[in-house]
Amino acid sequence: MLRQPIITIMGHVDHGKTSLLDAIRGSAIASREAGGITQAIGASILPMSTLQAVCGELLQKMNLKLSFPGLLFIDTPGHAAFVHHRKVGGDLADIAVLVIDVHEGIMPQTVECLNILRSCKTPFIIAANKIDSIEGWRPRSQQLIASMTSQEPDVVQRFDTKVYDLVAKLYDHKFEAERFDRVSDYARQIAIVPVSAKTREGIPELLMVLCGLTQKFLEKNIQCDPTGLATGTVLEVKEEKGVGSVLDVILFDGVIRTNDTIVVAGPDGPIVSKVKVLLEPEPLQEMRKSKFRPVKEVCAASGLRVGGSGLENVIPGTPLFTAAPDTLEEKKCAVQKELQVVTEQLDKDGVIVKADTLGSLEALRILLREKKIPVVRASIGMITKKDVSDAEASKGKNPLHGVVLGFNIPPITSESVKVIVHNVIYQVIEEYEKWVEEQTRVVESGELASLPKPCKIQLLTGYVFRQSNPAIVGVEVQLGTLKTGTSLMKVNGEPMTGVKAIEKEQKTVSELLRNDRAAVSFPGLVLGRNVKEGEILYTVISEDQFRKFKDFKQLLKEDEKQVLKEIADIMRKANPVWGI
Repeated sequence: MLRQPIITIMGHVDHGKTSLLDAIRGSAIASREAGGITQAIGASILPMSTLQAVCGELLQKMNLKLSFPGLLFIDTPGHAAFVHHRKVGGDLADIAVLVIDVHEGIMPQTVECLNILRSCKTPFIIAANKIDSIEGWRPRSQQLIASMTSQEPDVVQRFDTKVYDLVAKLYDHKFEAERFDRVSDYARQIAIVPVSAKTREGIPELLMVLCGLTQKFLEKNIQCDPTGLATGTVLEVKEEKGVGSVLDVILFDGVIRTNDTIVVAGPDGPIVSKVKVLLEPEPLQEMRKSKFRPVKEVCAASGLRVGGSGLENVIPGTPLFTAAPDTLEEKKCAVQKELQVVTEQLDKDGVIVKADTLGSLEALRILLREKKIPVVRASIGMITKKDVSDAEASKGKNPLHGVVLGFNIPPITSESVKVIVHNVIYQVIEEYEKWVEEQTRVVESGELASLPKPCKIQLLTGYVFRQSNPAIVGVEVQLGTLKTGTSLMKVNGEPMTGVKAIEKEQKTVSELLRNDRAAVSFPGLVLGRNVKEGEILYTVISEDQFRKFKDFKQLLKEDEKQVLKEIADIMRKANPVWGI
C-alpha cells in the first residue's frame, strides 16, 4: 500500500516556514513559537479529507486521482536541519518545500538548503512567500491564479518582477526554475508557487503541486508494508511526566505496537528496549504542541511518541527498528552501520567535528567536504577533553587544523585550540574560513615570509646578453616565483649563483611569476663554463627550510609544491632521508 509522503518545510530563518504550515493546517503554532522561530523539529499529518477540502477543485481540473492517504509534514529550524534525520537508504524527506521570502530572495541559509537538497538529490518545490506585502496587492481569492488576475496591472507587473528575479537568482545557483503554471517539464524544472501564509493565497496550488508530483514521480518511494516490522527515525528524546524517557519518532514503514521489541542507537552502540506506551498526536496538530492519545498500534507514515526503558541516551537522528526474535541481530547490525556512516572516509589530518545528531553531523560533513576542509574525527555529543587533546595533536601537524567545529551543541572555552560553535551550519564554516584567513596572514607575514621562494627556471637559448661579470641571460620561470637574492642550484644539487637583478620590459622588478620571461643578472657565473644555455636551475632549499615548508603546505600554491617535490627528489639522490 501507499503511505503518506513525508514533506519537509525548510528555508532561511523568518521566511515564514511555520506560518506557511500554520496556514495549511489552520492552527496557530507559529504564534506560540519562542521568538517566532522554530526551535525543534515537529511533524503533523494532513489527512486526505483536508486535502480534498483545500485543493479538491484544482485536483479535479487537473484530473488527478490521489492514491495515498494524506501528507506528513515536518517543520524544521531555519538552517537546513532536515538532513539531521535520516531513514535507512536515504534522507527522511520524500520531497521538500523550500520557503523563500519573495522580497528578500535567496539568503545564506537558503543557499545552504539548496546545496544540501542538491547533494542529497531530494526533489523540491519553492514556496515564494509573502506576496500579500507586494505594494498594492489586494487579496481576492485563496486560489492564486484567480487572485493574481484580479490585481491592477502595475501590481501584476511588480508580482512578475519578484518571481522572475527569483528565477534568475536560482539560475545563478544552477537550478532551472519557473512559475508552477508555466513549467513545461516537472522532471527538469523547479516549480515556484507564489503564496501568502498570511492570507492563504496560493495554498491550494501549493498542495496541488505537491500531490501531483508525489502521484507522478514518488509512487515507488512511498510504498510500505502495513503489516511488516516498523522502521522510523528518532526526532527527539525527552522526558514525559508519568512515563519517563520517550522518543518522538517519524515512522515511515511497517507498523509498531505496544510490547514490540525496538532497536535504537546509543553512544556506545545499539539499545534494545520494549515499547511500554505508544502516543499519537491528534490529526492536523503538530507533535510538539499536540495533546497525545494512547494507542495500541501505529501504521506508517506517521509521527508518534514511543515510551520504554533505557531510552534516555538514544541519539536523535538515528533509526528505530522493531525486531522479531530472529531479526534482532540483523537490526542491531543495521543500527551500528548507521552510527558508522559518518565516521567512515575520514581524513588522515584535519579538524575535529561535533554535532547534536547523526544527521546534523552528516550535514556538516557534506558541506565541509564541498569546501575541501579535511576532517580527522567526527562524533555526536558535547565537546570533551579528548576532542580538545585530539585537536592539539592536529595542530602539531598543521596549525590550521587545531580546531573543534561544533553544530547545535553547548560552546566551551579553550586556551589551547580554536573552538567554533554555532546553531547554524553555514556560520560554523564561515567563521572557520575567516579564522583561517586571519591565521594565514599572520603566518605569511612571519615565518613563511622569511623562507626563500621555491622556483624552477630555464636559461633561454639565444638570449645571452653578457657571459660574465655578471652574466646576464634571459630566463623563463617554469614553476614557483623567482625573486632577487634567491640562491640557485643545478639539477645535480650543485650550488651555482644568486640572482642580482631582474629586468622585465626595460623595468627593474623584484620578482617573476610562473611563465614570466625576463633578463636576469647572475654574479660569479660564466655562461658556457659553469652553466649552459637551456639548463634548468632550482632554488637552494636547506633541510630545515624544507621541513618548515611542509608545516605550511596548505598555504603553498600547487606549482610551489611541485617545485619542492622536485628539489627533494634531487637532494634525496645523495641523502635518501633528506628533509624527512
